[in-house]
Amino acid sequence: MIRGIRGATTVEENSETEIYQATRELLDQIISVNNVEPEDVASVFATLTDDLNAAFPALAIRTIPGWELVPTLCAREIPVPNSIEKCIRVLIHVATERSQNDIKHVYLRRAAGLRPDLAVRDEKKS
Repeated sequence: MIRGIRGATTVEENSETEIYQATRELLDQIISVNNVEPEDVASVFATLTDDLNAAFPALAIRTIPGWELVPTLCAREIPVPNSIEKCIRVLIHVATERSQNDIKHVYLRRAAGLRPDLAVRDEKKS
């Protein structure tokens, strides 16, 4: 079965270094809390808010050992009024027998406010 693991983070500035570092930090957290093995990753879809254009998160994804051949796709989001700024989101598709309730989604920095319902659920399970 394929399950999706969501995550999001933010950066302070539109720079290649910050986008790569924040993306890698987000993915490292998702991998850690979900015990994701590289061979179980089917694909990764990453998006950036329209105010970020200095780098592709896919390049950071490919630096993870074992993830070099994982299919990745990057896209820019539509500019929605009052949306969070300088945000990077990922959706990782993994093969797993775990239930939806056992998947832990990760939201870092200012992106933590995007899904407080999931953060509360995960804190109770920890």
